[in-house]
Amino acid sequence: MENAIKNKKILITGGAGFIGSNLCNYFVKNNEVVCLDNFATGHFHNIAHLIDNKNFTLIEGDIRDYTVCEAAVKGIDYVLHQAALGSVPRSINDPITSNEVNVSGFLNILRASTQEGVARFVYAASSSTYGDSEALPKLEDVIGNPLSPYAVTKYVNELYADVFSKTYGIEVIGLRYFNVFGRNQDPNGAYAAVIPKFVKSFINHESPVINGDGNFSRDFTYIDNVVHMNEKALETKDINAINTVYNTAYGDRTTLNELIKYLKEYLSEFDPEISNIEVKYDSIRDGDIPHSLASIEKAKKLLNYNPKYSLKEGLREAVEWYWKNLK
Repeated sequence: MENAIKNKKILITGGAGFIGSNLCNYFVKNNEVVCLDNFATGHFHNIAHLIDNKNFTLIEGDIRDYTVCEAAVKGIDYVLHQAALGSVPRSINDPITSNEVNVSGFLNILRASTQEGVARFVYAASSSTYGDSEALPKLEDVIGNPLSPYAVTKYVNELYADVFSKTYGIEVIGLRYFNVFGRNQDPNGAYAAVIPKFVKSFINHESPVINGDGNFSRDFTYIDNVVHMNEKALETKDINAINTVYNTAYGDRTTLNELIKYLKEYLSEFDPEISNIEVKYDSIRDGDIPHSLASIEKAKKLLNYNPKYSLKEGLREAVEWYWKNLK
């Protein structure tokens, strides 16, 4: 992708995490990037290669500390706010910490950005905001009731962003991410995302575990589509395109059973034995949404968003990266 944002100073919170580190890698080519991370879920190895880059600055700190946020936004043109405690199950097990990070931390960095006069604040919202709405595809203006503490926190972010844009005049754009996957995604831990978790199981010749019967579906979205969307959110000059939220996805859905089939096919090119590994099925997790499919028409129309990678195209690239890095 050609970098359309140049000679800006960009703060990326959660910059050592999965999505954040990919944003750092992309924007540091033509901009000054400040990465803020407390390494609770992010990893230093995701950004280690950038440490000696003159365009890159690492601040180790926590968004729950307002003084850290104040220091991080000094002289910043744009904020890409990715820092959060993800995972629906994690929020169910520990709603207090999820709220502290995702709501109080969000408010800290948004307030500090407003006080500093940051030109635009783009933040990671979530498809979990659609909650119990059964309508497909998901339209930005039609949401249901939240099904988890995590979903509550991400919806509160949208409410705060809207109030701040109207009250203080800061330009905000929320990106509702749909099941993002790709390089730098952590396969370890109880709250690992499904694709790297499945891949790691296959590589280790272990049976992946699907929650439910495998017919739940998701709009799986390759990381480069998400980077592209963040850039589109930063570069738009259309007044109608700001102070709102967008689905950030490919616009197609795949069942978990179909996903497993593709992963086995692509991984078997590296290790033929993987094609014979059986899948295990377990109970449905609390807070899980049965089906997810994004309408991306709003982003296409207002941001000129054009996702380059389908699930299969993204999986091929991701599987190659996983094979090199997870073995």
